[in-house]
Amino acid sequence: MEANAPPAAVYYYSPDRKGEHPVGHLASFAGHLHADGYAGFNPLYAPAKSNEPAKVQEVACMAHVRRKFFDIHAATASPIAGEAIKQIAALYGVEAEARGHPPDQRKAIRQAKATPLMAAFQAWLEQQLTRIPKGGDLAVAIRYALTRFTALSRYLEDGTLEIDNNIAERAIRGLAVGRKNWLFAGSDTGGQRAAAIYSLIETAKLNDIDPEAWLADILPRIDDHPNKRLHELLPWNWKPAGVGTTV
Repeated sequence: MEANAPPAAVYYYSPDRKGEHPVGHLASFAGHLHADGYAGFNPLYAPAKSNEPAKVQEVACMAHVRRKFFDIHAATASPIAGEAIKQIAALYGVEAEARGHPPDQRKAIRQAKATPLMAAFQAWLEQQLTRIPKGGDLAVAIRYALTRFTALSRYLEDGTLEIDNNIAERAIRGLAVGRKNWLFAGSDTGGQRAAAIYSLIETAKLNDIDPEAWLADILPRIDDHPNKRLHELLPWNWKPAGVGTTV
């Protein structure tokens, strides 16, 4: 997707958490993938041939790294975990400054201010790992960060990327809340239909469109709308009936 393309969300239904599903869903995808540490994504990051770059580049999530240190600090008041949170906060401070700027300016701000912070953070983590018990929760959190550090740092090189996966996390929050109110889709077909509905609603929200108003307007119109002009009903082009349409 181009950097200036309208935002869109796509949900896929899977009957279980097997890694074959994301691999299948993203089989034709090439580019950057913001994701957590789920092992099912790992085949996507592997190059088809040893002498070729992988077609999918992992962009790891700093929020997941922070969460591990936050949980440790909340439970034990560990000063090392506290310092890790402080250093991560400095990186988010740079992001606050870069937010709202075009990609090239975001990259320039990150290169000037976040790159040295990331280098110092990595060196500090490596140093702490030599001083603490190898089997403790703190060591696990540090190794989690260090093993993903290349992917964590990838956002520094591209102003269209993010420091974390929070956009996607927010987009699936409704599903997580919903699981407390309903347990089943009824069937695989029901799950696929639910994924399609989530895709439509979340895409409308990403484009600052009220999903209820959009669906209430387009559903009665879509049967009679010319196929070659269906793009007019997409959230980023939509105008209510009677207001006019885009060409």
